[in-house]
Amino acid sequence: MIDADAPEEVMWEGRFIAAKRRGRWEYVARTRGIGAAVIVAIDDAGHVLLVEQYRVPLGANCLELPAGLVGDEDADETPEASAARELEEETGYRAATMTSLGRYFSSPGMVSESFVLMRAGGLTRVSDGGGVAGEDITVHRVATDAIGDFVAAKRADGCAIDVKLLLLLAGELLA
Repeated sequence: MIDADAPEEVMWEGRFIAAKRRGRWEYVARTRGIGAAVIVAIDDAGHVLLVEQYRVPLGANCLELPAGLVGDEDADETPEASAARELEEETGYRAATMTSLGRYFSSPGMVSESFVLMRAGGLTRVSDGGGVAGEDITVHRVATDAIGDFVAAKRADGCAIDVKLLLLLAGELLA
């Protein structure tokens, strides 16, 4: 564990991310220690809400679960409050409940960022969604039993697929 005892160095820092080094490891961290909330929202009819948006680092649209930063605008914001706000902004659905399913790390060999996975319940559509000003989010409501075919079709169209969608595809991939 030689690297664990090494001091952390900030190699470069921008407004939102910082490149860091600890021993031999180089990695990226969010500034201010901000994490994210990722939302699994399945309505009473068995449809999951997905979002699609252009992601500059990928140079392509990406199919994702709704998500957003916790405490980006309000340092006291909870993951539940962030998840509720982001779900409504991105998808146009309001959740009666938000339940934490735990904290996860998406790429721990390269990024220190974590996210809290939230399950949204009691969904009510209140708007078209699509995000806030400057965002161009397409909302998809997909039957859970058709998720594999939907993801395959989006991939064939050149859409990137966020790793967190493995949560919805595990049954098919491991069968």
